[in-house]
Amino acid sequence: MTQPAATVRERIRAQYSALTASERKVAQALLEDYPAAGLASITVVAAGAGVSTPTIARMVQKLGFKGFPQFHQALREELQAKASGPTERRAVWATEAPDGHPLNTFAKAVTQNIQTTFANIGSDGFDAAAALLSDPSHGLYIVGGRITHALADYAFTHLQAVRPGVTHLTSSSATWPHYLVDMKAGDVLLVFDIRRYEANLLRLAELATQRGVRVVLITDQWSSPVAEIATQSFNCWVEIPSAWDSNVSTMMVLEALIAAAQETVWPEARDRFEALDALFEQTRLFRKP
Repeated sequence: MTQPAATVRERIRAQYSALTASERKVAQALLEDYPAAGLASITVVAAGAGVSTPTIARMVQKLGFKGFPQFHQALREELQAKASGPTERRAVWATEAPDGHPLNTFAKAVTQNIQTTFANIGSDGFDAAAALLSDPSHGLYIVGGRITHALADYAFTHLQAVRPGVTHLTSSSATWPHYLVDMKAGDVLLVFDIRRYEANLLRLAELATQRGVRVVLITDQWSSPVAEIATQSFNCWVEIPSAWDSNVSTMMVLEALIAAAQETVWPEARDRFEALDALFEQTRLFRKP
């Protein structure tokens, strides 16, 4: 199975150190308003970055494109991929799916997603996010969307066992103002948002940041609009030979964050686990082995 083509964002980051000062101005302008900043004509892109059109041409060639038209087309395809639904996604892989049993096809796709996802996570950003999720001096709010609400529920189940002050927002956005009114500066909002990105999650994140809340985002490889205001953001590769995207790499990043958060506040977390076990024993919820 061939590896998924690198996005323009990934190419910029990979080649950034090789760019000249003028080319870096272009790269930075693109990253700050991605992908919209690159969807205009070459003259408009150059004017927006304050450089010449030859600078744009040289930069896109360093990124591996023959010229600006190919660069422009790559951005357009990425934008189209962001908005694609299950039917469109299946049409793409159905014509390109490699031979072999579906189990092997899925295993290869998921393995590649996991490797690519973790290769693109920096240790400093990961550690910072784990610290935010584990800090009991600030409230932690967790929310997901139509599909990702299951991830939000999983995160809540584990993190509320690690530390106090964890709140799981309901799936109804009509109730979210009731949570917002209690959010304070320094609190943390953990958001799960994958394509097709949900406008209500973006609005929630915007309102939360206006109150001084720090946002940790877990999203897909194309990146939710919430990334523009997130304190920490994690891109997870999700494409598989299916009408649906995969949450395997997303879940692995989440579980890694949960494990790191637990270790950050150990032994306080250990004491909380023991207290919970004692309560479970009293409720006789679980059978003894």
